[in-house]
Amino acid sequence: MISLHNVSKRYQTDHGAGPWVLRDINLTIPSNTNVGLVGRNGAGKSTLLRLIGGVDHPDRGQIRRDCRISWPMGGGGLQGSLTGRQNAKFVCRLYGHSEDLPAKVAFIEQFADLGRYFDEPVKTYSSGMKSRLQFGMSLAFEFDVYISDEATAAGDASFTSKAAKAFRDMVGRAGLIMVAHSPGTLREFCQAGIWLHEGQAHWFEQIDDALAAYEQSYKK
Repeated sequence: MISLHNVSKRYQTDHGAGPWVLRDINLTIPSNTNVGLVGRNGAGKSTLLRLIGGVDHPDRGQIRRDCRISWPMGGGGLQGSLTGRQNAKFVCRLYGHSEDLPAKVAFIEQFADLGRYFDEPVKTYSSGMKSRLQFGMSLAFEFDVYISDEATAAGDASFTSKAAKAFRDMVGRAGLIMVAHSPGTLREFCQAGIWLHEGQAHWFEQIDDALAAYEQSYKK
């Protein structure tokens, strides 16, 4: 279970503190639940994912995580001067997998399917290539909740199919919290939904209800 208590977040700008991206959010995400985040561009979807994953920290409030959470698939966090292989090895050691490191790295290499670029510096990668590497790195470890930020849009049809199968295989053993611009993708993989609007987070037991609230907001 993941719970947010009075969580608020804003970022510094050249002119000081910017507007609140998220304001006083109180939210509980149950275990083994696939949740889709919906909202307009700039509504705070990626910010909320980073906060849940511990990549970023709230300015106010607390986040309690009673589970193991992946870093956001499709987000940042890679060391640009290191190759894909070196990044993979570093993360494997960080998570205590020195003994089975070759097998983990082989899985990541196969899943990311970067070819020779796996041994090139990450700073030479496109955003899609970085997402594919992070996707493979996340799946190499057992988490209770996986976080995806547009990860299914990170490659060609073959990779998209591979990513979709990975999400389907999670059902029953782990939860998923995802951002995707395609309503069809959210409907395929998510049961519940969170609609982010004007700094607030609204929970819906059904993803269709979250999408309907989001679509209705455009008509006002």
